[in-house]
Amino acid sequence: MLGRIKLGRINLSLVLLAVGGVLTIIGFVAYFQDNSTLNLVGFFYGIPVLLGGLALRAAELEPAPYTQPTAPEVLKLRDEQATSTQNQVRLDVTRYRYGQEAHLDVALEKLGLSPSGQECPELSGLHETDIDGSYALVLEFESATVPFTTWVEKKTKIETFFGPGVRAELSQPEEDQVNLALITQLEAAPTAVVEVEAKG
Repeated sequence: MLGRIKLGRINLSLVLLAVGGVLTIIGFVAYFQDNSTLNLVGFFYGIPVLLGGLALRAAELEPAPYTQPTAPEVLKLRDEQATSTQNQVRLDVTRYRYGQEAHLDVALEKLGLSPSGQECPELSGLHETDIDGSYALVLEFESATVPFTTWVEKKTKIETFFGPGVRAELSQPEEDQVNLALITQLEAAPTAVVEVEAKG
């Protein structure tokens, strides 16, 4: 059971703050009770852990939220069709990140969708859906600094970056918002060759 716990889904900063806070309180209590051993342990470990938690908290990037529940049939499609890149993107943006300005900031910069290298579209949410029988991971961006026309110009580059086996669809639900759908591109079924015996 413990092996299934994903560290990225645990808020490490809160864990460190809780542990550090408890140890520090123990240190203070031990100090006033003249318990030198607990006092030393509490201060020696508690304060550094507490400071580490504060530092992580300051550099924390929260997981992107799902904006709608994923239907069971879509989960089945994901299991059957999702590419390794689609799965990696989904897992990366739905876990806590540290020391990162925004989700997918490096990818957006490589795609030319981060005009200043600092101001880039912000991933506000995601959802999974079925588009014409194919699994689709839809990334929802607040894109005030990058116009929709620029996204459209980068469509081929986006497909290459997130490929192979993925096509991109772009939509603009509202002004300054862009939805990027990464859709599994299913291979065409091989055409059966039927041999017709020539009549003599």
